Amino acid sequence: MSQPSSAAKPSLQGVRIKARKGAVKAQAKHEPTIFRDQLYKHLETVPEGDFDSFATKLVQAGSSLEFLKYADALFEIILYIDGGEPTSPFTIFNSKDPADVDELKKYIEVLNKLIRRYKYLQKPLEESALPGLLQYIHRWSDTQKDKLSITIGLLISQGLASASCLQALTKDHLIKNDVSVNVITLIFRAYLIDQSMDHLSATLKRAGIKDLLAFFPANKREGRALEDHFRQQNLPQVADWWAKKQYAVVKESLVRELTEFCEREDTPEQIIASIKARQDESPIPESELVQCIWQGLMASVDWSARPDQIEGLALREVGKYAPILEPFCNSAKTQVTLINVVQVYCYEDTRVIKAFPQILKVLYNKDCISDQAIIYWHQKGSKAQGRQHFLKSTEPLVKFLQEQEDSEEEDE
Repeated sequence: MSQPSSAAKPSLQGVRIKARKGAVKAQAKHEPTIFRDQLYKHLETVPEGDFDSFATKLVQAGSSLEFLKYADALFEIILYIDGGEPTSPFTIFNSKDPADVDELKKYIEVLNKLIRRYKYLQKPLEESALPGLLQYIHRWSDTQKDKLSITIGLLISQGLASASCLQALTKDHLIKNDVSVNVITLIFRAYLIDQSMDHLSATLKRAGIKDLLAFFPANKREGRALEDHFRQQNLPQVADWWAKKQYAVVKESLVRELTEFCEREDTPEQIIASIKARQDESPIPESELVQCIWQGLMASVDWSARPDQIEGLALREVGKYAPILEPFCNSAKTQVTLINVVQVYCYEDTRVIKAFPQILKVLYNKDCISDQAIIYWHQKGSKAQGRQHFLKSTEPLVKFLQEQEDSEEEDE
């Protein structure tokens, strides 16, 4: 029986085994102090307030300090340093108290130059560094919270970070003591310094932030509480945007319900009562309400009649549903709005375009619109869609109403 060989096993000589990325990152977590000390050596020679030199030094440091490997440590140095560690020569907390937007913008410009040079830093900033800082922001002083919140608002407004980092503020320990709502308020205020509310709305939508009430404590998760908060914080554009957004949801639901009511053949009285109950619960402006009512009612109509019967069908249906519209057409503005809604509807559905003057007559006879509203619409209140056609087709009606008005004045 042969004996096992005691000869040494062969080995590879001069071969460098490349470490996996995960292992490199894991090792990097244990070396932040070394990275910090090396970065400080680059920055500590820069005079305080010389932001151009800080930007230059940071860009130079990136060539030797492997910023990608130490991205989290880099942003913690710039955006936050624990009180037990040496103070960074360059950090937003070196800015003057109280937090000043104009001064913090200088720090943002340095970060902008750094991220433009090392574009790979943007992903760890928005996916790791900012969420990590935000989830512990409740431990900071009020001044520190203000400076970080304003900085994040400016970063997002300039496209240096995604608003998705704000999801970290929906954690329970931040919501319960109003930390989240106060931070988000500061972020929005900083964002809106240079950008519009529409721009902020699009940014939030891209980041998947659909409901601002998620940042409010459970006992304040009502639309009215949200609107009141932002108005009190002198951010009425946020409150108005939220209200408009809620109107859209309410209007879609109302249109859907009205269509179902009509298909069920509920009485006008039942439908009117349902609309009023909904208005008490979630009020929307009357001018927008009549638009929803018209859309909901017309959506239930079966327009599959022969072409020569469409006009008669339209008049019958409008006459049937006019009593539902009438209680909500109380102001001249609402009446002109209703005429424009009908105008656009007839323009978009050419099957009923010829019936437009007759529809106005039906609405006039049913007290949904006044002669003054029709005359005003004809003179200067019409929509652009098919304007010339509709103005020409309603000339006889307008002329009749004007003559009737003149004769009444003569009788007086």
